[in-house]
Amino acid sequence: MDSFTYYMPSRLIFGAGKLDELATTPWFPWKKALLVIGAGGAMRRTGLVDRVVNLLSSRGVEVIVYDKIRPNPEVEQVEEGARIARELGCEVVVGLGGGSSIDSAKSIAMLARNPGHYWDYIATGTGGKKKPLNGALPIVAITTTAGTGTEADPWSVQTNPATKEKIGWGEDCAFPTLSIIDPELMVSLPPKQTAYTGMDALFHSVEGYLATCHQPGSDLYALDAVSRIAKWLPVAVKDGSNIEARSQMAWANTEAGIVESLSACISHHSLEHAISAFYPEVAHGCGLTMLSVAYFTDVAERNPARFEDLARAMGEDTSVLPAEQKPFAFITALKKLIAAAGLEDEKFSKYGIKKSDIPALAHNALTAMSGGFKVTPVKQEQADVERIFARAYS
Repeated sequence: MDSFTYYMPSRLIFGAGKLDELATTPWFPWKKALLVIGAGGAMRRTGLVDRVVNLLSSRGVEVIVYDKIRPNPEVEQVEEGARIARELGCEVVVGLGGGSSIDSAKSIAMLARNPGHYWDYIATGTGGKKKPLNGALPIVAITTTAGTGTEADPWSVQTNPATKEKIGWGEDCAFPTLSIIDPELMVSLPPKQTAYTGMDALFHSVEGYLATCHQPGSDLYALDAVSRIAKWLPVAVKDGSNIEARSQMAWANTEAGIVESLSACISHHSLEHAISAFYPEVAHGCGLTMLSVAYFTDVAERNPARFEDLARAMGEDTSVLPAEQKPFAFITALKKLIAAAGLEDEKFSKYGIKKSDIPALAHNALTAMSGGFKVTPVKQEQADVERIFARAYS
């Protein structure tokens, strides 16, 4: 067995109705909070902002709301949020919403304690590769989607529009101190967003299982998450009010976040980040899904190890298949899930992505998110990445 490091310090409060514990939990000792939410207004329309503010106010916490985070968040908002947190003396940053808001809360919390610009701390692409020597403000995550797993990992993804780079950043200081995962907060998520986020959680688990840095703990969480998502995502898409389906997806998503903490995403995510850096209107989970069949077919053809495990986790009976077909049962299961989640009609051309973009997309993936290629179980260079993009486009 290989050596490894297991570190997952976030305290998780999980279950339907658990948001109310924000008023009473002893694990929230701060008195001034920056509440980070999306710019679309969904958190206000559903009453969640007022609810969180009231819960915190009941325990004497002053709350400042920052509501400018975009679906594919950008560095400008991180820098503005960090300035506000510094100037107003905020002691904690609370992210409320999906991955964009919670990721941004992490980045804001780090920059509030460190000098310079956010991109100074990005480790790949055109980033400055600095370390945040002053750590970060404490972070609290309240997730309203089952997709990114950001409540259980140290990662934050931000886009730099000036360079067309969408890059993940993560340090130990960016693990949430406290995360509340309440499936009741997810019932209003529309079917399409439920599908996109659920597929993102699936791919975090699949990639973490295939990554060369996987470990026993990440393997257990990954296979369990894959199994739950294959069974429950179609149910949640069909009936968003099904609290059992929402709970199963919420836990699978959190498991997927733990997988990201103990293992890593591979280059599938690098390729998608290039797409949504060039075309920000493409939802992350949608981009991953459009790439997925071509991407994983290409990897399985070159290194079939571990794919059969994933197929079995998704419910495929591989015992009846010839040995050479067993790994590709995962592709069969993946196609079934994409169809059951209502995403089989998603195509690159629908979003204006052109075949002529492929060389630039491949170069961006290889440079901006180079880390994903280091843990991918096959070697991938420009020609390999272009081939995958071309297969996915067709």
